[in-house]
Amino acid sequence: MPTSELPGRGAAERQTPLALEVRDRRILVTAGGDGIGRAIAEIFVAAGAQVHVTDIRESALGDATAEIPGVTGTLGNAADPEHAQQVLADVTARFGGLDILVNNVGVAGPTGEIETYVDADVSEAIDVNLKSHFYFLNRFVPLLKKSDRGPSVLAISSVAGRLGHGLRTPYVATKWAIVGLIQSMAIELGPHGIRANAILPGFVNGPRIEKVIADRARALGISVEEMRESYLRKISLRRMVDAEDIARLALFLGSDLARNISGQAIGIDGNVEYL
Repeated sequence: MPTSELPGRGAAERQTPLALEVRDRRILVTAGGDGIGRAIAEIFVAAGAQVHVTDIRESALGDATAEIPGVTGTLGNAADPEHAQQVLADVTARFGGLDILVNNVGVAGPTGEIETYVDADVSEAIDVNLKSHFYFLNRFVPLLKKSDRGPSVLAISSVAGRLGHGLRTPYVATKWAIVGLIQSMAIELGPHGIRANAILPGFVNGPRIEKVIADRARALGISVEEMRESYLRKISLRRMVDAEDIARLALFLGSDLARNISGQAIGIDGNVEYL
């Protein structure tokens, strides 16, 4: 169907097809020093956006700001509300506002039966994976409400935000909570023209998953290759995803092509069937 015949659009919109357009939009990515966060920062910069990142590791933050053109950063722990306040000051000083907030920060949390957990480890998982989202939403939603550039919130959850996973309950609980938070934010922010969506990555290629595979293989007394194959059998497409796959989805959801997508939990995992 030609663009001019698309139903449900105004006359002005029918004249110009929607495009994946984020040029000059102001983006904040938490934990943007490496991994998924860095891939998201890189793809938005490549598409012409202005990006500020945070990270708790000075080396990762330094690499990102040195290697990604125009990226600036704030060092600190996203689970600390004072850090969120400092990021607000830095972003306001650089951009004067914000168009897209990407809550990406997260930790793996403890592994084991629930009665074996140490309270401090459970608290850390909840503080980093969930409370940080509240801290950054609290500070940055007022800026998003002032944006006229397609404002939105993106939250990185996990395939563990739709599937149960024994022995990883603190992590899983926070990732399910992020989905509920985003669906609630979509309702709350929708009247202000702000969209909110969650991205649910599956097993992501890289050193972190390789360490998990090696550790589990050692614990079970099998080869690393056997362990890797057992992971791939859980995935319908029989392959893991790359950080760049997740970044492409974030770019789409941040663009006008996704202007009516809100309140969704979108998996990018090759269809993980079970954990």
